[in-house]
Amino acid sequence: MGIYLNPGNDSFRRIRNGLYVDKTGLIDYINSTIDTPDNMTCFSRPRRFGKSFAAKMLCAYYDRSCDSSSLFEGLEIAEKKSFERYRNKYHVIFLDITRFISSSCSVKDVVRDIQTKVIGELKGQWPDWIKEEETVLADALFAVADRSGERFIVIIDEWDALFREAKGDKDIQKEYVQLLRGLFKGGPATDRSIAAAYMTGILPIKKYGTESALTDFREFTMVNPAALAEYVGFTEQEVRELCEKYHMSYDSMSVWYDGYSFDRIQHVYSPNSVIRAIKNEEFENYWTMSETYESLKDYISMNFDGLKDAIVSMLSGNTVRVTISKFQNDVTSFRSRDDVLTLLIHLGYLGYHAKERKAFIPNQEVSDAFADAVSGDGWEDIGQLIQDSEELLEATLRGDSDAVAAALERAHSSNSSVLRYNDEASLSSAIMIAYYTAKRFYKIVREFPEGKGFADLAFLPRRGTDKPAMIIELKYNRDADTAIRQIHDRRYDGDLKKYFGNLLLVGINYDRDAEGADMKKHSCVIERM
Repeated sequence: MGIYLNPGNDSFRRIRNGLYVDKTGLIDYINSTIDTPDNMTCFSRPRRFGKSFAAKMLCAYYDRSCDSSSLFEGLEIAEKKSFERYRNKYHVIFLDITRFISSSCSVKDVVRDIQTKVIGELKGQWPDWIKEEETVLADALFAVADRSGERFIVIIDEWDALFREAKGDKDIQKEYVQLLRGLFKGGPATDRSIAAAYMTGILPIKKYGTESALTDFREFTMVNPAALAEYVGFTEQEVRELCEKYHMSYDSMSVWYDGYSFDRIQHVYSPNSVIRAIKNEEFENYWTMSETYESLKDYISMNFDGLKDAIVSMLSGNTVRVTISKFQNDVTSFRSRDDVLTLLIHLGYLGYHAKERKAFIPNQEVSDAFADAVSGDGWEDIGQLIQDSEELLEATLRGDSDAVAAALERAHSSNSSVLRYNDEASLSSAIMIAYYTAKRFYKIVREFPEGKGFADLAFLPRRGTDKPAMIIELKYNRDADTAIRQIHDRRYDGDLKKYFGNLLLVGINYDRDAEGADMKKHSCVIERM
């Protein structure tokens, strides 16, 4: 066993000894690509979504230097027809690009070090088959395959790390792309030396204009994971089973970590966050412990027209339309707000509905990361509004309508540049941010279907909280009493009081004086049932 050549199965064995969710169905997919034109796969997803676990799993399965049959016993892949056909049948080349970056004297040496170190191990295994002066990894692999008739499985973890670490150095990036093209460019040499390739990273493969730098790879991303959607993260069924096994609240788990959604899989969870919540026996924001959090502030503060409005809109619970096709799949070539939003989708800070082409903040954990990020320069207005949201919620719960009206008026007056109250729809979005803290205790539903129509906002208490349900009806240039009467007349309260006990009816009105936009007046009426 080596570090890069046939690394064995010890890493996967340690994974199996911990809290493990069976994702070995991915192996069956990779098996189906061997000896086909689709034998090169790039599967990108955010940090903490199990990328390295999958890479180590594949190493353990294919590596011919070990016997991994017991590690896969009882798992999904063991029931597949392809299991025995390919298990431990190949030489594996495993490249962890972050390891090379950390061990190299300089980031400029990384590409050279990759080739030197891997060729060194190949020479140790086959000293007579590789020329002493060989410096090209692709040629060394071909020399072994040509003499032995055996092909390699190449697995690259964090393939895009150089694009992130040396994001401003085009020469290093070009050198790295040339190395990958040499390995995977296709043709007889590649076909005879590589049975399959699997790359994983955060970003999709770098584009130059509209073309991929590595055209032979089939890509699966956070924008379109296609057939691999169930391997992006944990599925709903997997999380339900974990919650039952470890006596955790599924409702709380879904609030904190659910939210990513694809055509094939509607509920996808962040694996790292779920596992840490179970081990710590506490639901918390584990996302901010990732180093990508620090970059979030930089990205959302970029001075592109419409970017701030889009972030504010998503914080209030809306979706925003995004054009993803022009993104160059790197962290420097930003030309518009859509490029930034597309990057945030790949980083996991935003979910994405492919059919609607809309982005959104997926869950409470990520929403809290955004809330923390907007506390800096240029975001003071929104940051203060979120900080004040706890006081606003408490005033509402104690029935202090004057305090609620005053708080909303202060928020509107100090944030008019961002929170544009010009109709009931925009007022609804602003109210959602003003009540930001409430999301920890309530499921907030817009246009809640009840009675003879739709209530503007329904605050449904989450399981485990003793807070009352609330219906908020909004009016623009009318009065708060009218809002309350509408709740009663149209029976928006419906059966909420039956299921949730106490119920608050909240009518909010915003008057914009005809004399000008600076004249603002809020009123509020609260009834307790």
